[in-house]
Amino acid sequence: MSENVGAGVGGGESIVQKARRANIAAVKLANATTDEKNRALHRIADLVDTNRERILAANDKDVEVASGLTKAGKMSASLLERLKLDGAKIDEMIKSVQDVAKLDDPVGKTMSAIELDTGLELFQVSCPIGVIGAIFESRPDVLVQISSLCLKTGNAVMLKGGSEAQNSNEVLFDVVSEAASATDGIPDGWIQLLETREEVNEMLKLNEYIDLLVPRGSEQFVKYIQDNSSIMVLGHSEGVCHVYVDRDADLNMAEDVCYDAKVQYPAVCNAAETLLVDSPIAADFLPPMVDRYQQAGVEVRGCSKTLELLASGEHNEKQRHKIKQAKQAKQASEADWHTEYNDLIISIKVVDGVDEAIEHINRYGSGHTDAIVTANEETALKFMRFVDSSSVMHNASTRFSDGFRYGKGAEVGISTNKVHARGPVGLEGLVIYKYLIVGKGHVVAPYTGSNAKAFTHKPMSKQFSL
Repeated sequence: MSENVGAGVGGGESIVQKARRANIAAVKLANATTDEKNRALHRIADLVDTNRERILAANDKDVEVASGLTKAGKMSASLLERLKLDGAKIDEMIKSVQDVAKLDDPVGKTMSAIELDTGLELFQVSCPIGVIGAIFESRPDVLVQISSLCLKTGNAVMLKGGSEAQNSNEVLFDVVSEAASATDGIPDGWIQLLETREEVNEMLKLNEYIDLLVPRGSEQFVKYIQDNSSIMVLGHSEGVCHVYVDRDADLNMAEDVCYDAKVQYPAVCNAAETLLVDSPIAADFLPPMVDRYQQAGVEVRGCSKTLELLASGEHNEKQRHKIKQAKQAKQASEADWHTEYNDLIISIKVVDGVDEAIEHINRYGSGHTDAIVTANEETALKFMRFVDSSSVMHNASTRFSDGFRYGKGAEVGISTNKVHARGPVGLEGLVIYKYLIVGKGHVVAPYTGSNAKAFTHKPMSKQFSL
């Protein structure tokens, strides 16, 4: 491949050169010690802290431009919301890096050990994947999360954030790169920042150097990456998440869970997009729930049964709510059941029991995160067993589906794949394994033919070491 492919403006390194440097660094980083990696992570956390004003100033520039695009209808409000940084988000960044440093190093773990024969031993040992290509939209804090996880797992990383966060990403990249390069044992080139949209298309072709792509963004964005690269892609195409309120639910609890799942932070992939309500409790539950949603500015789109209940004259003490809701709730369309809004919009459907709820979720959901609210443990168990999603909750908000909240320190993304890694992907999702055989001059010949020597295949408790 030509060295000039993807060359940036101003004569900088080409995308191929960056990928090659990352590939070379990955071999060295894979052999960095736990202490070296942790010291680098603590340096990153410290440098993020001391560069707060610089980071926020860069983010202000991005937000100013993005706000103009949003007003002009060229950028969604949810994308703008994800772009914004503040002191609290910087605190979260710092803590996520510190938490990754505290976690056990997943590299070099003996996963299994088997004696093949006397003096011939087979070990399955965890190791880094190699070079990770991370492509993400809007949220600049993702750059720090992914970098810290890749560093701890010994993976080199090539980062491409959205153009809307260019200033923020450049400053955060400089901070991470500077902190890590000042640490003994961490090779130069392990982290690379791509600068143009064209470089993304070039990166998708670099299966010689890149081992895994992790895209984070819209359904269309992730599907584009999947359709245009032969490199393995780990990610989720969308987050169509559900909360099902069962007939045996504590309705006060259900109201709190449903509110949090939608309103607490609607612009993210683990926010609820559809509320399913069991028919026996729908008349009691929906009026106050919808009223609470609407007071928070949530647009409600309901099935025919939902609209009938909101407009009916039953339960006179709630009539005030129902008149208001009948005017404001909209008829949900077939497309709504498939839609990830990432906004203050929710679709509501009344269902007849847990079986219909499960059927709806498995048909329309994206396999991301779904929740049930019920006091019936048998119903909850059925829901958790039959809903085919990477995370399933009982009496808890879908918003808990997150690498940091799962104790992973951070996450590179959430995977709805069913191979290698699923759900919030932390350290364990960024390592693979290799087989190591230690012998004493053993050859295969004695183990073949009519008088072949038998293998012992005895499990061993020992760890790999030389």
